[in-house]
Amino acid sequence: MEPAVLGGKLASSLVAPLVKKLFVTGGPGAGLVDRPVRLDRLVSFRGERRTLGEREVRLLAGKLVGAALDSPGEQPFPRDEAGAVSDALTARLLALGDLDMDDVQAVRLGHGELAARLRRQAAGSGDGLSTDARYFLDSATEWACLHVLEFFTRRSTFVARTLVAQTRGQAELIAKIDELITRIPRPDARDTAFERRYLPYVAAQHDRITIYGIDLRDSSDRWPLEVAYLSLEAAAEEEHTALPGEDAEPERTVRLPAEAALTTHDRVLLRGDAGSGKTTLVQWLAVTAARDGDRVPYVLPLRTLTRAGALPSPAAFLTAVGCPLTPPEGWAERVLGAGRGLVLVDGLDEIPAAERHRTRDWLLALIRAFPGNRWLLTSRPTAVRADWLAAEGFRELALTPMRRDDVTTFVRRWHAAAEAPEFETRLLDSLRTKRDLARLATNPLMCGLICALHRERRGYLPTGRKELYDAALTMLLARRDRERGMEAVELSEEAQLELLQRLAYALVLSGRTEMSVETAEGIVERALPSVASAAGQGDAATVLRALVLRSGLLRQPGQGSLDFVHRTFQDYLGARYAVEEGHLDVIAGRADDSQWEDVVRMAVAHARPGERAVLLRRLLAENTPRLTLLALACLEHATALDPAVRAEVEARAGALIPPGSKEDARALAEAGPLVLELLPGPEGLTDAEAHGVTVTASLLAEHEPGGALAVLRRFRRHLSLDVRRQLAGTWDRFDAREYAADVLDHLNQTDLFVVCRTPAQREAAASMAPWARLTSRGACRIADVIASAPDPGAVTSLQLVDNPQVTELGGLAAFPALRVLLVNCPSARKLEQLARLSLTDLVIGRAADLAGLSELTSLVTLSVADRLPGVRLTDALPAGALLQYLHLGADATLGTGLRGLAHWGTLRTLYLSPTTPLTAEDWAEVQRLPQLRGLLLHGSLFPDGIGLLPPLPGILELSLIGCKGDEDLSVLAPRLPDVRTVVLDSASDAPLDTERIAALFPDAEVTVG
Repeated sequence: MEPAVLGGKLASSLVAPLVKKLFVTGGPGAGLVDRPVRLDRLVSFRGERRTLGEREVRLLAGKLVGAALDSPGEQPFPRDEAGAVSDALTARLLALGDLDMDDVQAVRLGHGELAARLRRQAAGSGDGLSTDARYFLDSATEWACLHVLEFFTRRSTFVARTLVAQTRGQAELIAKIDELITRIPRPDARDTAFERRYLPYVAAQHDRITIYGIDLRDSSDRWPLEVAYLSLEAAAEEEHTALPGEDAEPERTVRLPAEAALTTHDRVLLRGDAGSGKTTLVQWLAVTAARDGDRVPYVLPLRTLTRAGALPSPAAFLTAVGCPLTPPEGWAERVLGAGRGLVLVDGLDEIPAAERHRTRDWLLALIRAFPGNRWLLTSRPTAVRADWLAAEGFRELALTPMRRDDVTTFVRRWHAAAEAPEFETRLLDSLRTKRDLARLATNPLMCGLICALHRERRGYLPTGRKELYDAALTMLLARRDRERGMEAVELSEEAQLELLQRLAYALVLSGRTEMSVETAEGIVERALPSVASAAGQGDAATVLRALVLRSGLLRQPGQGSLDFVHRTFQDYLGARYAVEEGHLDVIAGRADDSQWEDVVRMAVAHARPGERAVLLRRLLAENTPRLTLLALACLEHATALDPAVRAEVEARAGALIPPGSKEDARALAEAGPLVLELLPGPEGLTDAEAHGVTVTASLLAEHEPGGALAVLRRFRRHLSLDVRRQLAGTWDRFDAREYAADVLDHLNQTDLFVVCRTPAQREAAASMAPWARLTSRGACRIADVIASAPDPGAVTSLQLVDNPQVTELGGLAAFPALRVLLVNCPSARKLEQLARLSLTDLVIGRAADLAGLSELTSLVTLSVADRLPGVRLTDALPAGALLQYLHLGADATLGTGLRGLAHWGTLRTLYLSPTTPLTAEDWAEVQRLPQLRGLLLHGSLFPDGIGLLPPLPGILELSLIGCKGDEDLSVLAPRLPDVRTVVLDSASDAPLDTERIAALFPDAEVTVG
């Protein structure tokens, strides 16, 4: 120990008596009747109470310095500096009387700052001293100040005076804050007051919806949203990640009510075809949020925002959409900053492709600046590529076509709103019996048009999409002016069509769905000389105004802007004008733009046979899969066509059929239900091609369930496991009982699970031939699982996945032959109840309590991911089991490590994927497993969990799971000298350098799993 430190400690023991002599002792009480007690009135060598003079203080300081020098051990500073140090300490102590503060203020300062004040007050007191002497002086000063403050706090008046000072200070602070609040209203109070006005405005603004076809003659064209809204489904294609021991499933469709899209995920990109109900869903979400008050909705139609130029900041959200309310300054940022916003961005497909990346950057900047809010972006299916926003955490959903029950519900609501019940039953009968008509009734727009045409034509309905649109236009353009007192302008149907299609074509060419009134007037003005029946009706502004009021196809969404009531009519009329003007080159040149897909299809429908042939050959000339499939999709609208051209289109499409992969299958399905007629097999197909055909048919089941089922039925005897898994996994796209009877009952069950997700599927499963391997997904009771098995005694493998209702597993005793069980149920407990079964394989993905696991002594294979109880594996795992395979994943070893693992000397395969690195002690347990031949390691162990790996000469098979491609595997090769097989599994399709890894294991076969 340094001498200065030792001396300082010895000196500190003398400070307390010194302090008592330096200060006078006050009386009790808070001293409220006296002026504040300053330090110069407390010290005994100052003021009227002087009892010590400078001589006495110097004497006390000298004693303190002398005692420090005389203490045992090395001296704190040279003895010849004793006088100078004593003088300096005296000067600093005397400076106490010169400080302008009271005892309460001194205590608030602290001893360090008080010592610093004394050093400054007695400036120069340490000049000329050595380093050790100055250190001792500063130490003694600080210790003295510490005892000074201790002395103050023990005085009887200090506590009372401190409380008084605090009370006065708090009272003063409260008074100032109250005055500040009075002068400046709280922002949250202003925000709350504004939201009381804004939320009802949003609810009222969006609580009306146009039911197409009802806006005829004297009927209202706007109906309450809660009456007209039809809850549709949104779907996402997801690949289920199998748990260890769980069979991999084919890509499956996850369904949920469209309005619940944001309850399961905060960021959603919702795709939907024209007329599928995207904008209506946005309205519903906005109205619901505004009424519930849990979120503040912002409805942002992109076509309106982009027309203004720069996309708005949060402060400009309301202004950009024409909201007349003025919020408090900074309100929108406070809402989004608190994570209370619901931002609904509608119509990505309605802005030019060149502006979509700018829109994406704008949206992502908002999300990064204001996390915690909910975001919904809507678009047509092909406007942007798949996974366009996946990297930013957006879940992609697609509005599904209306099912038979949805169509029935819509038709009934429509006729109730239109007060036309006499047509309802007849139309429902037509939709059930006329296949072509039923194919058109897939979304609210088309259903509304069909209902309106059926009523308007007294039960007659056209077939085919073009005929339906032609009839709808005739109906809508014959509508009469409903507003009294308006100047009558007579426009024939042909005149309206001519003007409307020019406006539509201008929008199509610009890639927009909205134009300014001035632009529209200019188009009408240039057209009037060639439209004789409209030329005499007034100027362009008058004719345009009449077109908006009378046609039923144009509307004014905002001040100074125009658009079509739906994008479908814009594309249809734009294609009609392009064909009439002979602009086939323009259409073909834009065919690679997703916004022109419907225009191309409708152009083929409008064109004459020779023009159709030219246009289709132009599509084929591009020699791209997408345009070839688009040509194939156009054949549906080509009533008359050169047989050679049709054959060429089908032949070129045949090169894409059958699809050889999942990706090819998805691309093929985009061509539509016509593809079903071209799908071959199963004869003559490879297993991969057969799988691709079944994937394509499964995807098209949404549009044409009957045709898709006919294709899949042909493959029900196929032996390929991938094909059979696809057939089993697409069950939920069809009627449960029909699909079970037509497909599932005929499948070869080898290595195949049948998966029940819904009550209807469990009911249908109960009537099927017995299955040995069952999977139950989603919430249901154990009794429901048992009831779904027609013969419980035949079940040998069971998987319970994502089931929060399962709490106890004792009911599984109803499956006496059960040997393999997977449990992924967060509330499951009392695993000891499984001891009544002779289980050999158990996988536990999630469970509430693993305490009873130790009693399952029949196990040979075990996989656990949740934290095991106890401090050793022998505390939790069945000690009496002859385990051969063990997987310890995620949190399993948090409390136990691998301590006790060597107890299971029968282990032949070990899979480790813990979230914490393994220690040398853990690896020593692995080293003591005499029969271990297979080792599976998760990429999360690199690099921290691998460095301590000991030599394991007995390992023959090595699997590396979830590799990123950058792991340093060089440490493994010398420590696993006997490895003969290395299997690599990448994480998220990360590229793996197999050649580099093969060089590390020259005697092993390296493959990618």
